[in-house]
Amino acid sequence: MTATQTPTPIDRIFEDFEFIDDWEERYRYVIELGRDLPAFPERARTPENKVQGCVSQVWLETTRGTGPDPVIEYKGDSDAHIVRGLVAIMLALFSGRRASEIATTDAEAVLRKLGLDEHLTPQRANGLRAMVTRIRRDAEAALAAG
Repeated sequence: MTATQTPTPIDRIFEDFEFIDDWEERYRYVIELGRDLPAFPERARTPENKVQGCVSQVWLETTRGTGPDPVIEYKGDSDAHIVRGLVAIMLALFSGRRASEIATTDAEAVLRKLGLDEHLTPQRANGLRAMVTRIRRDAEAALAAG
């Protein structure tokens, strides 16, 4: 990122993580990210929006822009505090980006950079992978339709 670029939501999370050394504090920060998510509409808690493969309940609503490489917006929620924070991180990484960017983003590298890959339970890590798979599938479908 250059000095003239505005930091993206995921850049802000990286910056915040740099200042937090303790993993208990980082977990609290992740939970706070989840609390800051906009309210998820009740009408969007549908089987189609539910992410399969998560132990906790997770919903992602996808809004696709127009054109051959549309911008895709995501809204999300979970019934578990830490998972809701992980949803917030995924939205910070993917929402508001072009489908081609989403399809080629290395989410695993982002999670490694944040240190989350080694600090999540196997169930949460699997759920996070399920979210990434779902988000990528939406992006690939948008590209195929364009």
